[in-house]
Amino acid sequence: MDLVCLDLEGVLIPEIWIAFAEETGIASLRATTRDIPDYNELMQQRLRILDENGLTLPEIQRVIGGLSPLEGAAGFLQDLRKAYQVVILSDTFYEFAQPMMQQLAWPTLLCHRLRVSDDGRILDYVLRQQDPKRLAVEAFKGLNYRIFAAGDSYNDTTMLGSANTGFLFKAPDNVKAEFPQFKSTDDYAVLRTMIDEAARAG
Repeated sequence: MDLVCLDLEGVLIPEIWIAFAEETGIASLRATTRDIPDYNELMQQRLRILDENGLTLPEIQRVIGGLSPLEGAAGFLQDLRKAYQVVILSDTFYEFAQPMMQQLAWPTLLCHRLRVSDDGRILDYVLRQQDPKRLAVEAFKGLNYRIFAAGDSYNDTTMLGSANTGFLFKAPDNVKAEFPQFKSTDDYAVLRTMIDEAARAG
C-alpha cells in the first residue's frame, strides 16, 4: 500500500510569509525554511517582527484569503489522490491553512497551531511534535505503507530521508546543492512520473 506525503508551502501553495512580507513591505518576514534551517529560530524571529509592528492574525488571514494554489497544483493533487492515499505534512498552522485547503478540495493536513490573544495578537506557536514530518512518515511506515514524499525546504529533508523515496520539488539551489541524494524537479508532471516509477520499482 502506497502513501504520498507532500509539503504544502512552496509545493502546492505560495509561501504565506513571503506573501505577507510583500503586503506589509517588511523584507525580514520573507525568511522561510528555505533560508533558516532551525524552525524555532525562524518562528521566534517572525513572532518578534509581528509584535514589533503590531501585526495580528486577522491581518495575515486577510492576505491568505487572497492567495490561490500554485499553477497546476490543484489538478496535480486531484489526479494524485485518484491513485494514492495523500497526506499533507506541513510546518504551517491550521489558523493559516483553511482557505488553501478549501481550494485544494480538503486534503488531509497535519500541521501546528498558534496561541492567539483575544485581540488577535499571535502569542506563540504550538508544535504538533518535534520533527513532525519525519515522525509522521515513520508512523505511516509502521502501518505498512510505502511512503513517497516531496518537499522543497530544509525542514522537509528528514521526511524525504525517512520515506522509501523522497523528492525535492521547486527547491532552491542551496537546498538542492546540500541534498544531491534526492532527485529534483520543478514540474508537477515530472514529479508524478517520478512517484509512479518509484511505486512500480517496489
